[in-house]
Amino acid sequence: MPKYYQDKVAGYYLYFTSFCIVECMHVHASDRKLSEEGSAKLFVKSNGDTVVRNRGILTDKELHQIQRFIKIHYLEMYTKWKELSSNGYYGEPQD
Repeated sequence: MPKYYQDKVAGYYLYFTSFCIVECMHVHASDRKLSEEGSAKLFVKSNGDTVVRNRGILTDKELHQIQRFIKIHYLEMYTKWKELSSNGYYGEPQD
């Protein structure tokens, strides 16, 4: 399961799964098991903004911290995403 970073952000790992790569770029945030169950799911736009599909157990503060982190680091996160997926950012035509 690829993590975008080894360290936690706001107490959560940011990752995607091999099953996820059929969709556009997104980020799961989970504090424990790194499974989609109970995790937050944020789709990433080409400007680094996010669309929250599922907030999981994140508080408003944690969600805001993660969204801000993604906004700053989305280009390097996208590089990792593209290693495994031919799909791009949220809201753009997919392959």
